[in-house]
Amino acid sequence: MRDGRGILTSCLAGLLLSVMALCFNVPISADEDFVYLLNADEIRFSQRLNPDAQILVGNVVFRHDSMYMYCDSALFFQGKNSFNAYKNVRAEQGDSVFVFGDSLYYDGNVRIARIRDNVRLENRDMILLTDSLNYDRNLNLGYFFKGGTLLDIDNTLTSDYGQYNTDLGVAVFRRDVLLESVDYVMQTDTLTYNVDTHTAFFTCPSVITSDESVIETSNGWINTETKYSVLLDRSVVTHDEGAQKMTGDSIVYHEGDGKMWGYGNVLINDYEDHADISGDYVFYDRRRDSATVTGNALAIEYSTRDSLFIHADTFKLRTIYGENDTILNRQIKAYHHVKGYRIDMQVVCDSMEFESQDSCLTLYRDPIVWSGRQQILGEVIKAYMNDSTVEWAHVIGQALSVEELDTSMYNQIGGREMKAFFRDGDIYRATVDGNVRVVYYPYDADSILIGMNTTEASNLEAFFKDRQVNKIVVHQRSSGVLYPMDQIPPEKKTLDSFAWFDRLRPFSRYDIFYWRGKQESEKLKISTINREVPLPTLPPMP
Repeated sequence: MRDGRGILTSCLAGLLLSVMALCFNVPISADEDFVYLLNADEIRFSQRLNPDAQILVGNVVFRHDSMYMYCDSALFFQGKNSFNAYKNVRAEQGDSVFVFGDSLYYDGNVRIARIRDNVRLENRDMILLTDSLNYDRNLNLGYFFKGGTLLDIDNTLTSDYGQYNTDLGVAVFRRDVLLESVDYVMQTDTLTYNVDTHTAFFTCPSVITSDESVIETSNGWINTETKYSVLLDRSVVTHDEGAQKMTGDSIVYHEGDGKMWGYGNVLINDYEDHADISGDYVFYDRRRDSATVTGNALAIEYSTRDSLFIHADTFKLRTIYGENDTILNRQIKAYHHVKGYRIDMQVVCDSMEFESQDSCLTLYRDPIVWSGRQQILGEVIKAYMNDSTVEWAHVIGQALSVEELDTSMYNQIGGREMKAFFRDGDIYRATVDGNVRVVYYPYDADSILIGMNTTEASNLEAFFKDRQVNKIVVHQRSSGVLYPMDQIPPEKKTLDSFAWFDRLRPFSRYDIFYWRGKQESEKLKISTINREVPLPTLPPMP
């Protein structure tokens, strides 16, 4: 029940406000200004202990405009428009904000509540737990400063300091922030969290750990419900305990299906396969172990002492699985303006394909391969590998091998197809079949040029030493002429198919980004075997 003085004061205040409203025709609401005592089982006064306070005991209820506050006992300072509440404290604002605690101090003049010990704030599907919470009703903002925990359906967030806006459903956490969900654990120093969308925003160095990945980032957001994250400012996503890593200016990552879209200076490191691939745009599907790379695309293979650098307009990686997720084949395809550089080998072609099933690297459309002073070209070149080292190569269609002795003399072997065999990375034998034509400069035992030999045959074998032709063996019927050095006809010095494309050759790892193509008249005529890798289909962006 209310005391007589409190009832009289309330009545006089109400009467005064009514008179002012009638005289001046202005809307004045006492409800928004004063704290009202609605109920108390017992009211006491103590001039000695609290001369300005009403001592309230049992089922105490206060109201300040739309907020109702409950407790077991209270000290009500009516003149100061404030009160202290104790035990079983509960505050309700509308039907969406509920605050519980052991004690509460409320100042109706500044509209701030200070709740202490075993504090629980409930709003929407969120619960905020702390021992010290201040709630500013002007901003509908609650904040803690001695550690707190926010719980919602999906996540648990803890920090030293935090604030929560009950209107927006947005929380801000600072210092030693930890977000724990079913799929993630995130450590950071500043975090903004939207309770409705289950989205966490971060703007400082952060580490997000899951069963599948570790994310290092300093700017972006992550939705713990949809499992999509946007990572900015050169973020890093690591998989398989560091075996694979993607770095990019910005990354869109879906943890649910393992798909990533990287934008701007994107780099994928595959430490297990000793390969890096980079580009301006990268799509990577971890579950299917596939990727598409475009824009300044570069692949680096470093399993041997000397790394191989390959550039193309587009790279596409695909893994083919069998039963029980057994890997049947891995394909790496490069499309258009392909150039490769390694110290001991250089490559130019329109498109390229590698199949792990048979360890075969295939070059399509005007491929050229150089090694030292040796050049090989044809319509299609297939190189069969063993641990990144060529074991043997098959040149199909208009095969031509050229070895530069000096700027005026070239050993030349041309035919329908050619097979070259390698040992420790160096060619030691080659076979040529079909319409074989040869221009060859033999040496005597004292390494003195004997002359120039021209030969026509159906097939032959060539043997190499130190990457140079050492001996040619012609099988079956053949015809040939040996010209002394001073009697060589100029028109016989080159085959009809002769071409020396040294100007197209990449001279460094950086030169592979600068395309120098053949003239139209220099391109090989298209035949039935002249194929190219099918064009890729880029995946849609999220």
